[in-house]
Parts: sequence; structure tokens; C-alpha cells
Amino acid sequence: MEARLMASIIQIRRDTASAWTSANPTLAQGELGLETDTSKLKAGDGTTAWTSLGYYTLATAGFLATSTIGSTVQGYDADTSKTDVAETRSAAINMADQIVQRPVLKDYGEVKIAMSAHDVDLELGNVFTYTLSGGQTVTFTNPPASGTAGSFTMIVTNGGSATLTWPTSVDWPAATAPTLTASGVDVLFFTTCDGGTIWYGTAVLAMG
Repeated sequence: MEARLMASIIQIRRDTASAWTSANPTLAQGELGLETDTSKLKAGDGTTAWTSLGYYTLATAGFLATSTIGSTVQGYDADTSKTDVAETRSAAINMADQIVQRPVLKDYGEVKIAMSAHDVDLELGNVFTYTLSGGQTVTFTNPPASGTAGSFTMIVTNGGSATLTWPTSVDWPAATAPTLTASGVDVLFFTTCDGGTIWYGTAVLAMG
């Protein structure tokens, strides 16, 4: 006698997310429930109501709490490039010296550092304010690597009443450092293309 194989259909309990939340059933141990409009899956434990169950995920080999999706765990979105939506950032983005190509900038600012020591550290910012109270020697550190250009602006207050010694790497117009304004403000600009081996410096504004 020829044996017959009976086809079995296994169906998972399913409904919309809002219907599941409204009913809030307690699934049996191992019983699965599918949200048909979100494609998310939960597995029961026999005691926990639907809204308190975590969504099932293979990535964690267990259960993922609903509260973590979109916060500590990124919710799935097939549009990973996000090229068609505006994004608002609330934290810094560290590009680690990588190129940002063809950006259009709007309403941007530069980081301003009020110097308490005598070092211009390019890892901290690009605009430095400096108030002299006596003779000082200034140093420039952490410029961009050779082959890329780096620049900064320095705003010196009361420069003419004190002696300010610049790094020997600064190349001034006519090989002469500017005379700073006594009891005034001077704005100076510096740029380098070789990792700080040579800095091209110029005084762009003096206000007495």
C-alpha cells in the first residue's frame, strides 16, 4: 500500500502591532507572535504579557528589549545611506583626518580657544585669542600632516606692550615680524602646507 504524506501547515499567531498592544495577551512558552505591519516577532515565556516582551532577534541570540530599539540599538532601516533626509546632530563627528568631499556649508562656525598657556594647539581649534601680560614665547603644535594645508587665526590683545617671540618656522613678509599694537588688538593669520615646517604668517588687522 502506498503511503501518503500529509502536508502540515504551521501558522504563527499574527496581528497588527496596535492589535497586539490592545489585546496584550500572554503567549505560551515558545509560542510566537508576529506583528504583520512591522514584521517584528516575539516569543512567549508563559508568564510575560505581550507589551513587556522583547522582540526576538538573532543578533543577540535571545531577546531584545523594546526600549533599546532606536536608542542603544539601531533600529533597522533599509535606507542606510540617508542621502534623502536632513539630519540633526547633537554630538561631534570625528572624521579622523578623512576627506569630506564637495560639501556646501551654511551657518557654520569655528572653534575659538582662549589661550591660557602659550601653545597654539591645532587639535583644539582654529581661532585663538591671546592676552599678553609680559614677554612670552609662542609655540605651534599639532598641524595637519604634510601635504594638506592648515591655517589658524590669532587675536592678540596688548601685544605692543610686551615682547612676543614667534616660532622660527614662521616666514613673515620681508622676513620681518610685525610690530604689534601697543595697548591694542592685532589679528594675525598663519598657514602651512608642509606639516608646520614652514608657517606663512601675516598681520591682517591692527586696532589701537
